Amino acid sequence: MPVYQFLCNECKKSFQLSLSLADHEKGKFACPKCKSKKVEQKLAAFVAMTGKKS
Repeated sequence: MPVYQFLCNECKKSFQLSLSLADHEKGKFACPKCKSKKVEQKLAAFVAMTGKKS
């Protein structure tokens, strides 16, 4: 399951959620600290590893 990073616009807390793609599409996220639904997704870097060597 992918991990998404969010920022709460109310308390400014950054947090992560592990969500399925279906749950992410629903868009019903709340801050775990203040329970606000005014959150925005942050951009996150990822690494892809393959078994082939260049």
